[in-house]
Amino acid sequence: MRVGRIGVAIAAVAVLASACGGVGNDDPGSSGATGATGATGIEHPTGADQVILRTAYEGGFVAYEYTLATTPFWSLFGDGTLIVPGPQIEIYPGPALPNLIATPVSEEGIQAILEAARDARLMDGDANYGDQCIADAATTVFTTDADGQTSVVSAYALDVGEPAGTCGNGKDADARAKLAAFQAMLTDLQSWLPDGSLGTERPYDPTEMRVYVLPYQGDPELKQDPIEWPLDGSLDAFGEPIDGAPTDTRCGVVAGAELATLLAAAQDANGLTPWTSDGSEHQLIFRPLLPDEHTC
Repeated sequence: MRVGRIGVAIAAVAVLASACGGVGNDDPGSSGATGATGATGIEHPTGADQVILRTAYEGGFVAYEYTLATTPFWSLFGDGTLIVPGPQIEIYPGPALPNLIATPVSEEGIQAILEAARDARLMDGDANYGDQCIADAATTVFTTDADGQTSVVSAYALDVGEPAGTCGNGKDADARAKLAAFQAMLTDLQSWLPDGSLGTERPYDPTEMRVYVLPYQGDPELKQDPIEWPLDGSLDAFGEPIDGAPTDTRCGVVAGAELATLLAAAQDANGLTPWTSDGSEHQLIFRPLLPDEHTC
C-alpha cells in the first residue's frame, strides 16, 4: 500500500498540503456501547460507528486533489468491521470512485490486534515522534480507543529508512521501530491472527459521500466525455466553500436516494471526467465517508 501511495504522489502535480478530513469521530452524538468479550479482554468500543484503532497518513508533499480523496489507511470499528483501501487499477486516469474493502474481524481477532497495539505502546497516552530526518514526508497517525482511554501517537516519516522507521539520528529509535513493525503487521493480519479471526472481504458500500467541486482543468491530451450532474441544483452552489483551499473548492455530503443516483452516474467516470452543470464544466472528487464520519 505504501508503494501505491508514493506512486500516486509522484505522478500527481505535487503541492504541499495537509490531509483533509478527520481521523476521529466527527459526530459527537454518536451512540455505541463500550465493552469486551471475556473477563480478561481489553475493553474497547463496540458501536458500528466507533473507531477502535485507526492508522492514517497526514501531510506530506502530495497534490491537493490527492489529499481530498484520501481515506485512512486502516480503520477498525467496534462491531469488528475493518475498512482499508482496496486494490487500485494501474491506469491513468483512474476510476472516479475509490475502492474500499470491508472485512469482518472476530472479537478474538480484535483482542489480538489490541494486544499488539499495546506492545507497540499505542495505549500509553498521546505521543509524537517527529524526527525531521527528511523533508516533505508524511506523518503516520495511530488513534487507539481502548482500555478506557483514547491515545493519539504520531510518527513523522515512519515509512522511510531501511528497515522502516529508522530514518533519522536515532532519537526515539526503539519507539519508532515498534510502530513501524506494528504498521507492517496491520497489512498482513492473516499471517498472525488466530485462525478464523477474519471473515470474507467485501466492497465497502458507503451510506454517505463527500463530493468536492473544483474548477475543471483536465488534460488537453486526454479528452474525456462529459457527464451531466444528475442531482437537483447547480454545482456552482453545491455544498460550502472550503476556506484556505489553494484553489476554489466546495464540499457537500450526499446520502440516501441522491447518493444512489450519483453513484450510478459515476460508475463510468474517471478522475478527468468533466461534470457539466448549467453550461459549465467542473471537476468532482469523491470521498466515501466511513461509519464515524458525517461531514466535510
